[in-house]
Amino acid sequence: MRVMEDNYRKKMLLGQDGNALVQLVVINAVLFAILQFVRVIYELNSLNLVAFQNNVVSWFVLPANLDRLTSRPWTALTYMFSDTEVFRFIGNMFWLWCFGYILQDLTGNRKLVPIYLYGGVAGAAFFVLACNLIPALHNQASIAHLAGSNAAIMAIAIAVTTVAPDYRIFPMINGGIPLWILTLAFLVINFSVIGRGDSAAYIANLAGAGAGFFFIYQLRRGHDGSLWLNKIFDWCNDLFNPDKKRKGRNPKDEFYYKVSGTQPYKKIPNVTQQRIDEILDKINQQGYRFLTDEEKEILKRAADEEDL
Repeated sequence: MRVMEDNYRKKMLLGQDGNALVQLVVINAVLFAILQFVRVIYELNSLNLVAFQNNVVSWFVLPANLDRLTSRPWTALTYMFSDTEVFRFIGNMFWLWCFGYILQDLTGNRKLVPIYLYGGVAGAAFFVLACNLIPALHNQASIAHLAGSNAAIMAIAIAVTTVAPDYRIFPMINGGIPLWILTLAFLVINFSVIGRGDSAAYIANLAGAGAGFFFIYQLRRGHDGSLWLNKIFDWCNDLFNPDKKRKGRNPKDEFYYKVSGTQPYKKIPNVTQQRIDEILDKINQQGYRFLTDEEKEILKRAADEEDL
């Protein structure tokens, strides 16, 4: 079992097999680099930053103005991948990697992107509503905008903390630090400057946190909000990879029967490399806790055989 779990963690760490965490970081990094490159071009051509914001950045960030938003609806998605502030971007990617890696370790590879998107969309909705409905913020609605992945990362942080608040990090330090302490530090850093920051942006962060908690709450009640999104992702992936073969699930696959003693038809799993790979893929997609007893037994037998 230990060998199988170590192999799984290495795969997630190296970003193999479509690691969602690596994909999110890469998308954020690529768009950040593109925006910085265009900014340098503007500066080399003696154009001011206001022109850069109006002509380039405004097409990616989320505007609070409803008229502008209706003409650029895609910004409800692009804003969570668009950041032009270097230190904020570095900090966000650090927190995304920390919480995203733990979330993958606990729930598999296919929950991270949906939670990220749900948190970002919830943050966008509440940001726009706050700017247009709260009198103290309404005066700034015509120029206010939201950028960066803060709300989306907030959703991931709260989601993974809801799943396992006592998950231990840095186990070499007195048995490890509970995850909830890391999350508390993250919240303090994000909200410590609320008095001199954009209040609507903090409302967006709170909405992202609520989305992350609600996702896990619904998951525990048997409603997996990631299924329909992952079906769309799979469809798009197959669309651009027509030669990719789908793996079918056969409930009687890789089993045989063995006659012995008082149990003449004892069912014993056949440990093959193909079967092990399928189980590891399931861990990668759904998490270890979703394995059946038979699948756990297969991993245990495979680990025992490797130790011989």
